[in-house]
Amino acid sequence: MLRIIAALLFTFTLAAQSAMELRFCLRADPKTFNPLLVEDEPSETIRYLTAGVLVRLNRYTQELEGELASKWKVTENGRRIDFHLRPNVSFSDGTPFTCEDVAYTIRQLMDPALHSPTGDAFRSAPGTVESKCTGSSSVMARFPGPVAALAAQFDQVGILSARSAHKESAVLGPFMLGEYKAGSYVLLRRNPNYWKHDANGKRLPYLDAIRLEIQQNRELELLRFRRNQLDIVNKLDPEMYDRLAAEMPKSVIDAGPSLDWEVVFFNQVATSPLPDYKRHWFRSDEFRRAISEAINREDICRVVYRGHARPAIGPASVSNHFWLNASLKPTAYSVSAALARLQRDGFHRSGEALVDRDGHKVEFSMITNAGNKLHERTLALIQQDLAKLGIQLNVVVLDFPSLIERISRSFNYESVLMAITNVDLDPNGQMNIWMSSADNQRLGRRSSTN
Repeated sequence: MLRIIAALLFTFTLAAQSAMELRFCLRADPKTFNPLLVEDEPSETIRYLTAGVLVRLNRYTQELEGELASKWKVTENGRRIDFHLRPNVSFSDGTPFTCEDVAYTIRQLMDPALHSPTGDAFRSAPGTVESKCTGSSSVMARFPGPVAALAAQFDQVGILSARSAHKESAVLGPFMLGEYKAGSYVLLRRNPNYWKHDANGKRLPYLDAIRLEIQQNRELELLRFRRNQLDIVNKLDPEMYDRLAAEMPKSVIDAGPSLDWEVVFFNQVATSPLPDYKRHWFRSDEFRRAISEAINREDICRVVYRGHARPAIGPASVSNHFWLNASLKPTAYSVSAALARLQRDGFHRSGEALVDRDGHKVEFSMITNAGNKLHERTLALIQQDLAKLGIQLNVVVLDFPSLIERISRSFNYESVLMAITNVDLDPNGQMNIWMSSADNQRLGRRSSTN
């Protein structure tokens, strides 16, 4: 299910000359401050605000723009990339930024011992990566095999310092970590050495600090916004959006479709602790297509999302101008077609229940993250839809860390409904979801749940 609503609420006015602190919420504690180990949305937010990258994908124009690299060139059929670096740039602690930092970061990124989720998009073939300086302000990287959209993959590679004693705390982005109190807040302070300036030559950023309050309860988040204790609320639930649009219409903006999407998937990992017969179900194309046909997406859009969503055609959002195939149509809802497909796959009704060819009752669980009312309501509708086929769906709600642990490490689950947080236009950034070797990669980098 493609989420169509991405709202921003504002209670402040930015002024370049004013000392300011911006306040908004994270839905959970960040799991890491190392930009190469990001696999969750809170950590992704902090990486975006603190890490310096070689290139940045402009989400509005959907074009690549130079950041720490003033220019770049991809050669050898996508295996090699050369960067020319900006001069006179320093990390937040004053350590000079050099080509050695880029080479060091790329080696860390591809180190099997670190197993960086960010590095998964670069692992297109077995072998080692070569990275070295080719001049005082230039560096190259050569990968074992061609990497799709190679330059764009560096949009999420935060550059580390090879020499700073502060390690990943030395950053090249507009803000740096100031304080962190688990379960309470993350305070980011202005990076005094940030390299960008505005048109008048004033050093950016204008803000002195960003306070990220950790608050999972969205009702409390909205209450704090009303009390002017927060400046922005991002990704409102449809019900909250409609409520705020009626109460405070000038403070609400519908920013249109995001790149994120809602998805149901089944556990097909060979080493998972599932019975063989269930793994056989989940690996069957006919079974999965039947489940898809049995889910009434229009009802979910109307009832759960209050008309602020539309059935997804696939993982490419309508806002993804490059990859969307507008000629495709969403899967049509049809209980009869789903039953016919299941019968062709050896399933049949036994009384009120659906059973497989060996007589196993078709019953499985679907997990989702706690505190997400949209997911809980969606699962209630899916549960009703599948009951029409004779399938018993058991809903299991887990806290966020437990859900991530199950789907990416222990593989102790049967199916899952989750929101995929996507910040990349190219599907190569989600190799850890789409590739059949996904059990060898970690969920993360542009593909985390929220």
